[in-house]
Amino acid sequence: MRTGRGLWRAAIAAGLTLEFAPAALAARGDPGLALEIIITNVRATSGKVHLDLCRESEFLKKCAISAEAPAVRGTTIIKLANIEPGDYAVQATYDENDNGKVDRGLFGIPKEGVGFSNDAPIRLGPPRWKDAVFTVNADKSVALRLRYLMGGDDKP
Repeated sequence: MRTGRGLWRAAIAAGLTLEFAPAALAARGDPGLALEIIITNVRATSGKVHLDLCRESEFLKKCAISAEAPAVRGTTIIKLANIEPGDYAVQATYDENDNGKVDRGLFGIPKEGVGFSNDAPIRLGPPRWKDAVFTVNADKSVALRLRYLMGGDDKP
C-alpha cells in the first residue's frame, strides 16, 4: 500500500524516525525493550531500507521481526519497540529500485547495498552468526554500514 508514502518520506526528511512494535508483544501488553538501528552509507533517496532482526535459527533466512523505511541519503534510522531480551543479529538491505527484493548479479552477488550488525565481514559468502550477534538486555542502539558489493561503494 503506497497511499501514505509521501508522508513517510516527509517524516524521514524532517529527521524523524519510524518505530515498529512486534504485534505479538504489543498484544501481550509487555513493554519490552527499545532497539534503534542506525544504517549508514545509504547512497540515494530512492527506494527503501529493509531490515530483519533475527534470532540465530533465523539468521540469513526469513526473520520474525522486519521493518523498512524510505531511504534517507547518508543515514536511515529505524526504531523497534517491544523487543524481548536476548541475542540477535540485524541484516539490512537497500532496495534502491523499490522492487521488493535484493537484485543480484553473477554468482548471486547483491547489486544493492547490504549490511549486518557489528559490520560483520562479508568475505566469500555471507557473514557468520558469531560475527553479527549482539545482546539486547536494555534499550540499545546498533549501527551498521551498508556495503555495495557490485557497482562500487559510493559514499553519500
